[in-house]
Amino acid sequence: MRYPPVFLRYLLIFCALLLGSSSLHAQNQPSVKTRTTRILFLLDASGSMLAPWEGEPRMEVAKRLLAKMADSLNAYPNLELGLRVYGHLHDKSENNCEDSRLEVPFAAKNARAIKDKLKQITPQGNTPITYSLMQSAGDFPTDKNSRNVLILITDGLESCKGDPCATSIALQRKRVFLKPFVIGIGAEHEFGKQLECLGQYYNAADVKTFRTILNDVIAQTLAKTTVAINLTDADGRPVETNVNLTFINNITGAIEYNYVHYRDDKGKPDALDIDPLQSYDLVINTVPALRANNLQLKPGKANVLSFKSPRGTLWLQSPPLSPNPYGTMQAVIRQAGEPATLVARTFGNRQKLLTGKYEVEILTLPRITRHITIRQGQETVVTYDAPGTLNIITDLKGYGSIYRLNQDDSQTWIYNLPEGGSSKMNVPLQPGNYRLVFRSKNATGSKFSDARTFTIKSGQTTSVSLFGK
Repeated sequence: MRYPPVFLRYLLIFCALLLGSSSLHAQNQPSVKTRTTRILFLLDASGSMLAPWEGEPRMEVAKRLLAKMADSLNAYPNLELGLRVYGHLHDKSENNCEDSRLEVPFAAKNARAIKDKLKQITPQGNTPITYSLMQSAGDFPTDKNSRNVLILITDGLESCKGDPCATSIALQRKRVFLKPFVIGIGAEHEFGKQLECLGQYYNAADVKTFRTILNDVIAQTLAKTTVAINLTDADGRPVETNVNLTFINNITGAIEYNYVHYRDDKGKPDALDIDPLQSYDLVINTVPALRANNLQLKPGKANVLSFKSPRGTLWLQSPPLSPNPYGTMQAVIRQAGEPATLVARTFGNRQKLLTGKYEVEILTLPRITRHITIRQGQETVVTYDAPGTLNIITDLKGYGSIYRLNQDDSQTWIYNLPEGGSSKMNVPLQPGNYRLVFRSKNATGSKFSDARTFTIKSGQTTSVSLFGK
């Protein structure tokens, strides 16, 4: 069967774009050397591949396809091909579940070796897909700078009670290879459902469909793929920017890219080059962060995705007092009703937040909690009263604590003096009414405690003596 020239051109595009997309390092760092792309063809040569397929055995169609592909890729630099075959060494009656061998090791410009080996292969045995995948881990040379691709061509399911899906995922997580291509030859629809978990599955029910699938894989999946991210306000206007975007491989969990979002002077985001052989979750590192799982990217296209991320600004404004007895003051910010800390910020700074309700805990003495609402494009100011200072003038060693007096005459603990240490100290406090309770270390009973009530005013010092001393 002759293939049209357009098919061969697609094959050339296939390799060129495989190599081109490999130049982008996972963390946007320039490569210290040119990356090698390695493609391993994993070919089913079990007995079922002798079945006729539009007038000739399935195996002959597969052999011819691989031979033409190897020829087309032979001239490209920084490319190595390998061929592993299973089901061809033992008769099916032997039920051999280790019938798999690397027939052509990886090498550059080895199309002749692949074509010669294909001529020698005769289908006859089992379908040990799991075992073959496990063995393929040793086929790829140890090279962290390479890009490893596996293409499985099969007409049957696992016949040796293995779990090819779990094995494929495990090897992807170990970065043995990227998400594989799986091409089912002459397969029924239900057959394909059992292979989708292996990788990117294509159902070639007939030769014409097979040809169409290959064209699609070449022209779409391996063409240059970009994505532009619009970060919008609540009304869908792309006004947000300067946020780190983290692309996570949702098979391996590895971070593949970090990009700080950019918009040009016309408000358009730039297009990011993304490897189409992987699937991603996206984390938009706003505060709090947003996550979009399983991005729907069209391979070979200029994708544009939009995510609502409306933000406002929290301004932690220091009171007009210098010097501030507290020194540097911080606030802890949480989402309303959530115990986890989102961020801690120093007063005098601004923090952008997604719109919504928050709790701001100010680490004054006593602590203050403000309940706020952040609105799109608006600034919300949080401050606190300028503190005053409690000056304990008595120098005694002992045990003491400070309480805030409430309107219902109850008291709330806020601070313990250093245990067993000197009582003479300055303590910055928020304006209000307080009580100091103290017992000296040498006292012989609880009744020798002293309680002093006092008032703190902003910017002023209140002196308190114990036991009239």
